[in-house]
Amino acid sequence: MSKRNVALFGATIVSVIYGVTFTIAKDVMPQYIDAYGFILLRVSGAMLLFWLSWLFMPKEKIAFNDFPRIIAAAFFGVAFNMLTFFKGLSLTSPISASVIMVTTPMIVLVLSAIIMKERMRKRMVMGIILGLIGTGSLILYGRSIGSATNASLGNILVFVNAVSYGFYLIIVKKLMDKYNAFTFVKWIYLFGFLMVLPFGWSQFEATDWTVVPNLVYWKIVFVVVISTFITYLLNLITMKELKPTTVAVFIYLQPLFATIFAIGLGKDELSLVKIISALLIFVGVYMVTSSPQSPQKKGETKLEN
Repeated sequence: MSKRNVALFGATIVSVIYGVTFTIAKDVMPQYIDAYGFILLRVSGAMLLFWLSWLFMPKEKIAFNDFPRIIAAAFFGVAFNMLTFFKGLSLTSPISASVIMVTTPMIVLVLSAIIMKERMRKRMVMGIILGLIGTGSLILYGRSIGSATNASLGNILVFVNAVSYGFYLIIVKKLMDKYNAFTFVKWIYLFGFLMVLPFGWSQFEATDWTVVPNLVYWKIVFVVVISTFITYLLNLITMKELKPTTVAVFIYLQPLFATIFAIGLGKDELSLVKIISALLIFVGVYMVTSSPQSPQKKGETKLEN
């Protein structure tokens, strides 16, 4: 099997894991542990695993002036990102959350246009508008079954998380180009841990671990080890062999796997609003990410994200 095929297989596995995680994490919170307490568990567990892994990796020194970027990456990629996502997921449904997460590549393009002054075409702008209409309809009208206690607020928080993650992808790009990932990711999770500690400690301390079933413990382990640590390692493999635009396409598989898993277990249901919203988002993302390449003019930079 070629390295490219291994990378494609790895990217598919990541999408499956993320798709399943929406329902697995939803089974843990808020019934057994509140969202912020669960995040503290996830971040602290992942931080320990990354620091242990670093012991076996080539050692690099990080330039002092790169630490502000690492701290910003910790805020947008770990702390704010996870606080909004897990809180949002605890209030909404797995399907709605996974569909909204598909807007991430589109958000990255918008942020690139604003921050990095990337050129945007009319087709991209139309795609962004369609995607926002789909996201807005899902936030306003995407009601859910089960333990979706406040779907509208939950969907808003998941969308805020997607924006935060978009910032993270832009911030972390320069670090990826400069260092081995294990050189800086351990610092990202260490700073992220310090940021989520004030939010998660009281909820973690308030959790009655004696009433938590063994199956739920295994689900917590899955989120910490598989959904966080293993997916990061797989993403490293895919990013080395595949273009960023190719990797981004695999995020579109997450709602498919999330839907199959959630409906199969009776944790969520499809509705006309969810289907129409998802179609608008998918069409919008397609228009943004697959905009036809015009002949590159001399001195013009290609849009990579």
